Amino acid sequence: MVEQAPPVSPESDFPDASFVEDNTGGEGRFPPRGQPVIRGVNGIGLWSLYMKEVRRFLKVQTQTIWAPAITTLLFLVIFSVALGRGGREVLGVNFPTFVAPGLIAMAMMQNAFANSSFSLLSGKIQGTIIDLLMPPLSEGELMAGILGAAITRAIAVGFVVAGAMMLYPGVSLAMAHPWAVLWFGLMGAVMLSLLGLLASIWAEKFDHNAAVTNFVIAPLAMLSGTFYVIDRLAPAFQAVSRANPFFYVISGFRYGFLGRSDIGDAGAVAMAALGLLALNALLALGTYRLLKSGWKIKN
Repeated sequence: MVEQAPPVSPESDFPDASFVEDNTGGEGRFPPRGQPVIRGVNGIGLWSLYMKEVRRFLKVQTQTIWAPAITTLLFLVIFSVALGRGGREVLGVNFPTFVAPGLIAMAMMQNAFANSSFSLLSGKIQGTIIDLLMPPLSEGELMAGILGAAITRAIAVGFVVAGAMMLYPGVSLAMAHPWAVLWFGLMGAVMLSLLGLLASIWAEKFDHNAAVTNFVIAPLAMLSGTFYVIDRLAPAFQAVSRANPFFYVISGFRYGFLGRSDIGDAGAVAMAALGLLALNALLALGTYRLLKSGWKIKN
Protein backbone atom coordinates (compact mmCIF):
# COMPACT_ATOMS: atom_id res chain seq x y z
CA MET A 1 0.00 0.00 0.00
CA VAL A 2 1.36 3.35 -0.99
CA GLU A 3 1.82 5.73 1.87
CA GLN A 4 -0.26 8.87 1.60
CA ALA A 5 1.63 12.12 1.64
CA PRO A 6 0.89 14.42 4.56
CA PRO A 7 -1.35 17.38 3.86
CA VAL A 8 0.42 20.45 2.59
CA SER A 9 -0.14 23.68 4.44
CA PRO A 10 -0.93 26.81 2.39
CA GLU A 11 2.44 28.33 3.23
CA SER A 12 4.30 25.25 1.92
CA ASP A 13 2.85 25.75 -1.55
CA PHE A 14 5.48 28.44 -1.91
CA PRO A 15 8.96 27.17 -1.08
CA ASP A 16 10.14 30.73 -0.77
CA ALA A 17 7.26 31.85 1.39
CA SER A 18 9.67 33.63 3.68
CA PHE A 19 10.28 36.12 0.88
CA VAL A 20 6.65 37.22 0.81
CA GLU A 21 6.08 40.58 2.42
CA ASP A 22 3.04 39.57 4.48
CA ASN A 23 4.71 36.58 6.12
CA THR A 24 6.31 36.85 9.55
CA GLY A 25 4.97 40.32 10.00
CA GLY A 26 6.95 41.70 7.10
CA GLU A 27 10.24 40.35 8.45
CA GLY A 28 11.12 38.42 5.27
CA ARG A 29 14.09 39.15 3.09
CA PHE A 30 12.17 41.61 0.94
CA PRO A 31 10.95 44.79 2.65
CA PRO A 32 7.36 46.01 2.19
CA ARG A 33 6.53 47.87 -0.98
CA GLY A 34 7.55 51.52 -0.91
CA GLN A 35 10.06 51.07 1.89
CA PRO A 36 13.54 52.17 0.78
CA VAL A 37 16.25 49.51 0.87
CA ILE A 38 19.20 51.90 0.61
CA ARG A 39 19.26 54.36 3.47
CA GLY A 40 21.69 57.24 3.77
CA VAL A 41 24.17 57.72 0.93
CA ASN A 42 24.34 55.18 -1.87
CA GLY A 43 28.11 55.00 -1.85
CA ILE A 44 28.44 52.30 -4.51
CA GLY A 45 26.09 54.09 -6.88
CA LEU A 46 27.77 57.46 -6.31
CA TRP A 47 31.23 56.01 -6.91
CA SER A 48 30.02 54.19 -10.03
CA LEU A 49 28.58 57.41 -11.49
CA TYR A 50 31.75 59.33 -10.66
CA MET A 51 33.98 56.72 -12.30
CA LYS A 52 31.71 56.58 -15.35
CA GLU A 53 32.05 60.34 -15.81
CA VAL A 54 35.81 60.28 -15.22
CA ARG A 55 36.36 57.44 -17.68
CA ARG A 56 34.26 59.27 -20.23
CA PHE A 57 36.65 62.22 -20.44
CA LEU A 58 39.75 60.06 -20.00
CA LYS A 59 38.86 58.07 -23.12
CA VAL A 60 39.40 61.26 -25.13
CA GLN A 61 42.10 62.77 -22.92
CA THR A 62 43.96 64.17 -25.91
CA GLN A 63 41.02 66.50 -26.42
CA THR A 64 39.91 66.99 -22.81
CA ILE A 65 43.21 67.33 -20.93
CA TRP A 66 46.21 67.75 -23.24
CA ALA A 67 44.66 70.06 -25.84
CA PRO A 68 43.82 72.79 -23.24
CA ALA A 69 47.49 72.86 -22.25
CA ILE A 70 48.55 73.58 -25.83
CA THR A 71 45.84 76.22 -26.29
CA THR A 72 46.70 77.97 -23.01
CA LEU A 73 50.41 77.91 -23.81
CA LEU A 74 49.65 79.61 -27.12
CA PHE A 75 47.77 82.33 -25.21
CA LEU A 76 50.85 82.82 -23.04
CA VAL A 77 53.17 83.06 -26.03
CA ILE A 78 50.96 85.49 -27.95
CA PHE A 79 50.26 87.87 -25.08
CA SER A 80 53.83 87.74 -23.81
CA VAL A 81 55.16 88.69 -27.23
CA ALA A 82 52.51 91.38 -27.74
CA LEU A 83 52.43 92.93 -24.25
CA GLY A 84 55.47 91.68 -22.39
CA ARG A 85 58.23 93.11 -24.50
CA GLY A 86 60.84 95.42 -23.04
CA GLY A 87 60.91 93.77 -19.62
CA ARG A 88 57.42 94.93 -18.72
CA GLU A 89 56.47 94.21 -15.11
CA VAL A 90 53.02 93.89 -13.55
CA LEU A 91 52.51 93.61 -9.78
CA GLY A 92 56.27 93.47 -9.36
CA VAL A 93 56.91 90.48 -11.65
CA ASN A 94 57.54 90.03 -15.35
CA PHE A 95 54.51 89.77 -17.58
CA PRO A 96 54.68 85.99 -18.30
CA THR A 97 54.81 85.26 -14.56
CA PHE A 98 51.88 87.63 -13.99
CA VAL A 99 49.65 86.14 -16.68
CA ALA A 100 50.44 82.44 -16.12
CA PRO A 101 48.31 81.89 -12.96
CA GLY A 102 45.31 83.53 -14.58
CA LEU A 103 45.60 81.30 -17.62
CA ILE A 104 45.80 78.20 -15.42
CA ALA A 105 42.67 79.20 -13.49
CA MET A 106 40.83 80.09 -16.70
CA ALA A 107 41.65 76.70 -18.26
CA MET A 108 40.47 74.91 -15.12
CA MET A 109 37.15 76.75 -15.06
CA GLN A 110 36.41 76.36 -18.76
CA ASN A 111 37.06 72.60 -18.66
CA ALA A 112 34.98 72.15 -15.52
CA PHE A 113 32.09 73.83 -17.32
CA ALA A 114 32.60 71.75 -20.47
CA ASN A 115 32.57 68.47 -18.54
CA SER A 116 29.48 69.04 -16.40
CA SER A 117 27.50 70.71 -19.19
CA PHE A 118 27.87 67.62 -21.39
CA SER A 119 26.61 64.97 -18.97
CA LEU A 120 22.85 65.52 -18.88
CA LEU A 121 22.66 67.23 -22.25
CA SER A 122 24.14 64.28 -24.14
CA GLY A 123 21.71 61.98 -22.37
CA LYS A 124 18.74 64.13 -23.33
CA ILE A 125 19.80 64.31 -26.97
CA GLN A 126 20.78 60.65 -27.35
CA GLY A 127 17.84 59.36 -25.32
CA THR A 128 20.07 57.74 -22.70
CA ILE A 129 19.23 60.06 -19.81
CA ILE A 130 17.14 57.24 -18.38
CA ASP A 131 20.45 55.58 -17.47
CA LEU A 132 21.04 58.42 -15.01
CA LEU A 133 17.47 58.72 -13.72
CA MET A 134 16.56 55.05 -13.17
CA PRO A 135 19.42 53.93 -10.84
CA PRO A 136 18.76 54.32 -7.09
CA LEU A 137 20.51 57.67 -6.85
CA SER A 138 19.07 60.72 -5.16
CA GLU A 139 19.25 64.14 -6.77
CA GLY A 140 22.08 65.07 -4.42
CA GLU A 141 24.07 61.97 -5.32
CA LEU A 142 23.49 62.55 -9.02
CA MET A 143 24.72 66.12 -8.67
CA ALA A 144 27.71 65.10 -6.55
CA GLY A 145 28.85 62.46 -9.04
CA ILE A 146 28.70 64.82 -12.02
CA LEU A 147 30.32 67.71 -10.16
CA GLY A 148 33.05 65.48 -8.73
CA ALA A 149 34.07 64.31 -12.20
CA ALA A 150 34.08 67.89 -13.54
CA ILE A 151 36.27 69.05 -10.65
CA THR A 152 38.61 66.11 -11.24
CA ARG A 153 39.00 67.12 -14.87
CA ALA A 154 39.64 70.75 -13.85
CA ILE A 155 42.38 69.69 -11.44
CA ALA A 156 44.00 67.43 -14.04
CA VAL A 157 43.94 70.25 -16.60
CA GLY A 158 45.40 72.64 -14.00
CA PHE A 159 48.39 70.38 -13.38
CA VAL A 160 49.01 69.79 -17.08
CA VAL A 161 48.72 73.50 -17.93
CA ALA A 162 51.02 74.42 -15.02
CA GLY A 163 53.58 71.91 -16.29
CA ALA A 164 53.41 73.45 -19.76
CA MET A 165 53.78 76.95 -18.31
CA MET A 166 56.95 75.98 -16.47
CA LEU A 167 58.56 75.14 -19.81
CA TYR A 168 58.14 78.74 -20.98
CA PRO A 169 61.19 80.95 -20.38
CA GLY A 170 60.82 83.47 -17.60
CA VAL A 171 57.74 81.95 -15.93
CA SER A 172 57.95 81.31 -12.19
CA LEU A 173 55.18 79.41 -10.42
CA ALA A 174 56.56 79.63 -6.90
CA MET A 175 53.62 79.84 -4.47
CA ALA A 176 53.53 82.60 -1.88
CA HIS A 177 50.23 81.45 -0.32
CA PRO A 178 49.41 77.81 -1.15
CA TRP A 179 46.04 78.01 0.63
CA ALA A 180 44.87 80.64 -1.86
CA VAL A 181 45.93 78.50 -4.82
CA LEU A 182 43.98 75.52 -3.47
CA TRP A 183 40.93 77.49 -2.31
CA PHE A 184 40.38 79.74 -5.30
CA GLY A 185 41.20 76.95 -7.74
CA LEU A 186 38.65 74.71 -6.06
CA MET A 187 36.01 77.45 -5.80
CA GLY A 188 36.43 78.32 -9.46
CA ALA A 189 36.10 74.68 -10.51
CA VAL A 190 33.00 74.19 -8.32
CA MET A 191 31.38 77.39 -9.60
CA LEU A 192 31.82 76.49 -13.27
CA SER A 193 30.82 72.88 -12.65
CA LEU A 194 27.54 74.10 -11.16
CA LEU A 195 27.00 76.55 -14.01
CA GLY A 196 27.68 73.76 -16.50
CA LEU A 197 25.15 71.48 -14.81
CA LEU A 198 22.58 74.29 -14.83
CA ALA A 199 23.25 74.84 -18.52
CA SER A 200 22.82 71.13 -19.29
CA ILE A 201 19.49 71.10 -17.44
CA TRP A 202 18.24 74.11 -19.41
CA ALA A 203 19.67 73.27 -22.84
CA GLU A 204 17.77 71.09 -25.28
CA LYS A 205 20.43 70.85 -27.98
CA PHE A 206 24.14 71.45 -28.34
CA ASP A 207 23.53 74.86 -29.89
CA HIS A 208 22.03 76.06 -26.60
CA ASN A 209 25.08 74.88 -24.70
CA ALA A 210 27.41 76.50 -27.22
CA ALA A 211 25.49 79.77 -26.85
CA VAL A 212 26.10 79.77 -23.09
CA THR A 213 29.77 79.02 -23.65
CA ASN A 214 30.30 81.70 -26.30
CA PHE A 215 28.11 84.50 -24.94
CA VAL A 216 28.42 84.04 -21.18
CA ILE A 217 31.40 81.95 -20.08
CA ALA A 218 34.00 83.14 -22.62
CA PRO A 219 33.32 86.90 -22.14
CA LEU A 220 33.33 86.59 -18.34
CA ALA A 221 36.62 84.68 -18.49
CA MET A 222 38.33 87.07 -20.91
CA LEU A 223 37.18 90.17 -19.01
CA SER A 224 38.18 88.86 -15.60
CA GLY A 225 41.59 90.50 -15.35
CA THR A 226 43.50 87.52 -16.70
CA PHE A 227 45.72 89.68 -18.92
CA TYR A 228 45.63 92.98 -17.03
CA VAL A 229 45.07 94.62 -13.66
CA ILE A 230 41.77 96.45 -13.29
CA ASP A 231 43.42 99.51 -11.71
CA ARG A 232 44.24 100.67 -15.23
CA LEU A 233 40.59 100.65 -16.29
CA ALA A 234 38.14 103.53 -16.06
CA PRO A 235 36.14 103.62 -12.80
CA ALA A 236 32.97 102.41 -14.52
CA PHE A 237 34.76 99.39 -15.99
CA GLN A 238 36.42 98.70 -12.65
CA ALA A 239 32.97 98.48 -11.08
CA VAL A 240 31.86 96.06 -13.81
CA SER A 241 34.95 93.93 -13.27
CA ARG A 242 34.33 93.76 -9.51
CA ALA A 243 30.81 92.47 -10.21
CA ASN A 244 32.29 89.59 -12.20
CA PRO A 245 32.85 86.49 -9.99
CA PHE A 246 35.48 85.24 -12.43
CA PHE A 247 37.61 88.24 -11.47
CA TYR A 248 37.82 87.08 -7.84
CA VAL A 249 38.73 83.54 -8.85
CA ILE A 250 41.48 84.72 -11.21
CA SER A 251 42.88 87.38 -8.89
CA GLY A 252 42.66 85.19 -5.79
CA PHE A 253 44.40 82.33 -7.59
CA ARG A 254 47.11 84.75 -8.75
CA TYR A 255 47.46 86.03 -5.18
CA GLY A 256 48.42 82.53 -4.12
CA PHE A 257 51.40 82.60 -6.48
CA LEU A 258 52.52 86.23 -6.38
CA GLY A 259 51.41 87.33 -2.92
CA ARG A 260 49.81 90.36 -4.56
CA SER A 261 46.41 90.93 -6.09
CA ASP A 262 44.27 93.71 -7.50
CA ILE A 263 41.44 92.57 -5.21
CA GLY A 264 43.14 94.43 -2.37
CA ASP A 265 45.03 93.49 0.78
CA ALA A 266 44.95 90.14 2.56
CA GLY A 267 41.66 91.02 4.27
CA ALA A 268 39.99 91.74 0.94
CA VAL A 269 41.27 88.44 -0.46
CA ALA A 270 39.84 86.57 2.54
CA MET A 271 36.47 88.28 2.04
CA ALA A 272 36.54 87.29 -1.63
CA ALA A 273 37.22 83.70 -0.61
CA LEU A 274 34.17 83.68 1.68
CA GLY A 275 32.06 85.41 -0.97
CA LEU A 276 32.85 82.69 -3.51
CA LEU A 277 31.90 80.05 -0.95
CA ALA A 278 28.53 81.73 -0.39
CA LEU A 279 27.95 82.07 -4.15
CA ASN A 280 28.71 78.39 -4.72
CA ALA A 281 26.37 77.42 -1.91
CA LEU A 282 23.53 79.38 -3.54
CA LEU A 283 24.30 77.87 -6.95
CA ALA A 284 24.35 74.37 -5.44
CA LEU A 285 21.00 74.94 -3.75
CA GLY A 286 19.44 76.22 -6.98
CA THR A 287 20.85 73.32 -8.98
CA TYR A 288 19.59 70.79 -6.45
CA ARG A 289 16.08 72.25 -6.52
CA LEU A 290 16.00 72.13 -10.32
CA LEU A 291 17.09 68.50 -10.32
CA LYS A 292 14.51 67.73 -7.65
CA SER A 293 11.74 69.34 -9.70
CA GLY A 294 12.68 67.37 -12.82
CA TRP A 295 12.40 70.50 -14.99
CA LYS A 296 13.34 69.67 -18.61
CA ILE A 297 14.63 66.27 -17.45
CA LYS A 298 11.74 64.09 -16.35
CA ASN A 299 9.06 65.67 -18.52
